[in-house]
Amino acid sequence: MIAPRATIALTVNGKTCEGTTEPRTHLADFLRHDLGLTGTHVGCEHGSCGACTVIVDGVAARSCLMLAVQADGASVETIEGLASGDALNPLQQAFWDRHGLQCGFCTPGILMTLTAYLRDDPSPDAETLRVVLSGNLCRCTGYQNIVAAALDAAARLRTGVAA
Repeated sequence: MIAPRATIALTVNGKTCEGTTEPRTHLADFLRHDLGLTGTHVGCEHGSCGACTVIVDGVAARSCLMLAVQADGASVETIEGLASGDALNPLQQAFWDRHGLQCGFCTPGILMTLTAYLRDDPSPDAETLRVVLSGNLCRCTGYQNIVAAALDAAARLRTGVAA
């Protein structure tokens, strides 16, 4: 039996995308396999690790817990949308400068979590950032550099200085 497919249209990183998908397909799988946006990683498939975090209509969301059909009509931001050409955005640059990247598997989810958070709170303290990041598991245990990078990025975003 062939599974029914649904046609969905969404905006991903500012570009309108349309595709057909099985109703059971997770947003993460749709982004990776149908749209070729492989920066979003699926770690635990239970929403616990945060590796699959993307921003949906301005809110950080676990794309392994959201069906692609639920994103029909939504605006989705992924890691591929952060940089502008070859220029990293301030958060990415701060991660580069402060060695917050670690092995990189969890980094896209962390960057998307922080991107959404820093839009709401541009002046967080380290303790607040540790709470925000508690939903993103880094197996490299490099949170010190991640928090330092996030604080640096917040300062850069407030002052408008990219590097």
